[in-house]
Amino acid sequence: MPISGVVQPDILVVDEELRLRKFDGNYDFAFDWYQDPETVKLVDGVDQPYDREKLDRMYRYLNEHGELYFIEIKDGDTYRPIGDVTFWQEDMPIVVGEKNLRGKKIGRRVVGALIKHAKELHYPQIFVDEIYHYNIGSQKCFESAGFVAYETTDKGKRYRKILSE
Repeated sequence: MPISGVVQPDILVVDEELRLRKFDGNYDFAFDWYQDPETVKLVDGVDQPYDREKLDRMYRYLNEHGELYFIEIKDGDTYRPIGDVTFWQEDMPIVVGEKNLRGKKIGRRVVGALIKHAKELHYPQIFVDEIYHYNIGSQKCFESAGFVAYETTDKGKRYRKILSE
């Protein structure tokens, strides 16, 4: 759960090319991301595309449990959304919705910015609830950021990163 009294930033700068923009309830552009069976399988473990109701439920849940952001990339003088990430101490679900941008270390850069944010919030450790066995890209992303698998589940592994000893 979000920490009581902590205000989610409107913008979290990742680097000169990327930023995280606080969820504002507008997400029509994200519908196409969740129509792709490959993307949905990485997220949910099944390849059934989302309908509008399921997308609404997902964003409502994520927004209630953590800091929900859209990942935005600089495009000329403006930014455009390319994915989403939710941050809370117990999990950090991330989706690069634009498939052509996967494998370009965007997830790693976002995770790095959220690790810094977690340290600012004085979290002693942060977690990723589950990454499926076949989601090698996500495993590599979090492991390269210093997360370590600490528990095996039926479908994958849970990860943790210690921030302070």
